[in-house]
Amino acid sequence: MKASDLAALLDEPACAHNKKEKSGCARPKPGASAGGCAFDGAQIALLPIADVAHIVHGPIACAGNSWDNRGTRSSGPELFRIGMTTDLSEQDIIMGRAEKRLFHGIKQAVERYGPAAVFVYNTCVPALIGDDLDAVCKAAAERWGVPVVPIDCAGFYGTKNLGNRIAGEAMVKHVIGTREPDPLPADRAPEGVTVHNINLIGEYNIAGELWYLTPLFDELGLRILCTLSGDARFHEVQTMHRAEVNMLVCAKAMINVARKMEERYGIPWFEGSFYGITDTSQALREIARIVDDPDLIARTEAVIAREEARVRAELEDWRPRLEGKRVLLFTGGVKSWSVVSALQDLGMNVVASGTKKSTEENKARILELMGDQAIMLKSEGARDLLNAVYELEADILIAGGRNLYTALKARLPFLDINQEREFGYAGYEGMKELVRQLALTLESPVWEAVRRPAPWASRAMVVAGPEMGDSPDAEDDTPADVTSAGIARHIAPAAVGAAA
Repeated sequence: MKASDLAALLDEPACAHNKKEKSGCARPKPGASAGGCAFDGAQIALLPIADVAHIVHGPIACAGNSWDNRGTRSSGPELFRIGMTTDLSEQDIIMGRAEKRLFHGIKQAVERYGPAAVFVYNTCVPALIGDDLDAVCKAAAERWGVPVVPIDCAGFYGTKNLGNRIAGEAMVKHVIGTREPDPLPADRAPEGVTVHNINLIGEYNIAGELWYLTPLFDELGLRILCTLSGDARFHEVQTMHRAEVNMLVCAKAMINVARKMEERYGIPWFEGSFYGITDTSQALREIARIVDDPDLIARTEAVIAREEARVRAELEDWRPRLEGKRVLLFTGGVKSWSVVSALQDLGMNVVASGTKKSTEENKARILELMGDQAIMLKSEGARDLLNAVYELEADILIAGGRNLYTALKARLPFLDINQEREFGYAGYEGMKELVRQLALTLESPVWEAVRRPAPWASRAMVVAGPEMGDSPDAEDDTPADVTSAGIARHIAPAAVGAAA
């Protein structure tokens, strides 16, 4: 990829960094790989397209360390779950066989699996030796009559977020606008309702949470042409240019796709969230407002009123168990503010929110929801995170999987909110699942058990008593330090407040 193309992706006009400072997004720093590289970002952004053969062009470790690390689900094809790589060796590189291996790899994928398309992800090694990815993909597409899309996303180009944009750029350049949508089946259109087409950009169907939303869209007569890329099909990505509205669900990931579709096809877009009752209702209202169909607006308000009343009634039994609990939310991007809204709907107190991967708009939303005194955490260090937990007296840490063991070692309740989770939290139904998981986590008997002193510690001190001249018949021979707080001081000094 040309340096000018990378610079253009970093200088995204619609990104808040440019709006605020006119400086673009942060340039990649050598060795800064925390959070994933550009290849990782590109692959996880497109891997949920279920009927595509995804080939990683490079050494096998690139595919092995990144494949299927997003808990997306498919309602049909499972081809995306087959990890494919050219598995370049030293001999391939030295003897100049890398391009030939890629060509034959595409041949094998097409002939064995019959994919709707083939996506080829470039990695560091072939990028450094100068493989002509575009030429190989073009020749393969002509040879087998299947679209072969080059995605030049070598890891050293930059961060995971840059890789998301590179993936989106490939879709805009090679895929979107290459096919017209199929006619809507008669049984999919509600009687007497005008159907409107929309896209969801940056929605990945984590743990199947997209399926909590689709019944609402069907009822309202909103046809989702494509979700880029949760539970998507290649032909759906091709038809995205016929939507009336684009909703950007994960802002920093593919904001370039939304902006370019507005420039090329005149499709308006907005950033929204489906986490929490309030934000789900607001997203539905915004779609109806942009479509500007009075009948759709009226029906949307009716559906919102019905669903909010139903869900709030069902949550009444749970609310007293969660109300007033103090939460430290350590995630990034859209979840840094959208989950805040969901927790506030439950009466929980979000004491701080992480902003490592958040845009300026995300931070503004946090301030809007939490007030001017909102605490925003930037550091990713385990010690800094735990210090914040103890200082703010948080009852639970809601974060990504990489923070799981940090929380467990501190004997702190933890809920996974990121892409590896097993439960979907989007929409009105997802809110019920979020409440259930929060209550199960906070009320688990394990926390009381792990915060008590070990039984053998008390017995050991009592047995040692007579040797120190103490009476074995004394009612309280245990030294004062053999208490929950005393043991906590030796094991985890900062955990005393949490244990108490």
